[in-house]
Amino acid sequence: MKTKTGDFVLPGDALGVTEEYDPADWTFDDEGKIRSLVAGTVSLDNRNKRISIIPKTNYPSILKNGVVVFGQISEVRGQRALMKIEGVKDTKRSLVTNFSGGIHISQADKGYVAKLTDEFHIGDLVEAKVTKIIGLDNVDLTTAEKELGVIKAMCTNCRAYMKQMSKNEVLCPRCGRKERRKISSNYEG
Repeated sequence: MKTKTGDFVLPGDALGVTEEYDPADWTFDDEGKIRSLVAGTVSLDNRNKRISIIPKTNYPSILKNGVVVFGQISEVRGQRALMKIEGVKDTKRSLVTNFSGGIHISQADKGYVAKLTDEFHIGDLVEAKVTKIIGLDNVDLTTAEKELGVIKAMCTNCRAYMKQMSKNEVLCPRCGRKERRKISSNYEG
């Protein structure tokens, strides 16, 4: 499992362990093992203890800390809203694989949030910023900035997309239902 700079690897190949290195570009942590996301050449940074891959070809977008992503809320439960990540904002290229992320109640908005269901509902389209990546199905996200949050809200009654009424309120044009959301300054509706 010991790789060195210049080795050619394929997606899923084990590169090292997290006790020795931190996963960097085009790599991910798989329960303590660092694996390659793409085919390419290994690059070890022994000084900073990071391991990355230099892709063989022009690959799709990749998630990194600080990148703004968009996706759809798939579940809201207790302290966490789950989101299927569809892509990286301002890129036309798709992601290298499917990612799922979570927005913890403390990362939903600035200040105190009493109920996460006042911020998000299933079906909402959301822009969020990546704060931490721990594998394919464990990406931590935040919407606590003004330009982040719901960009298109879906009515919980009739599933129509809603129009923005105020800073944190949307209205369904079909059934007339009013609901609260953590609305992005880029809301489309």
